[in-house]
Amino acid sequence: QVQLVESGGGLVQPGGSLRLSCAASGIIFSINDMGWHRQAPGKERELVATSSSGGWLNYADSVKGRFTISRDDAKNTVYLQMNSLKPEDTAVYYCEAHINWRRPYWGQGTQVTVSS
Repeated sequence: QVQLVESGGGLVQPGGSLRLSCAASGIIFSINDMGWHRQAPGKERELVATSSSGGWLNYADSVKGRFTISRDDAKNTVYLQMNSLKPEDTAVYYCEAHINWRRPYWGQGTQVTVSS
């Protein structure tokens, strides 16, 4: 059984920074795409950033230049560095990973709140 464990969420002031981490554990043969999504109350889930096993990176227009996705395959971990945070970044952030050539697995979600 595969499990994704997220950490790093919290409360931060506008303009501040946070770093989210997501580590995969369990019986893992292969990890392909990994990424982050977010969902604010009353809104649809939104793709934030993805990182493919081939090195391709994709970002939502709303976070380009502010967020950076990275991964450490030796640790089965993906990160999201969030800088210059805005109140509109407030959401529950979910980790996603395509593992063992099967359906994507999801983390439990971590709350990010940007407020003064």
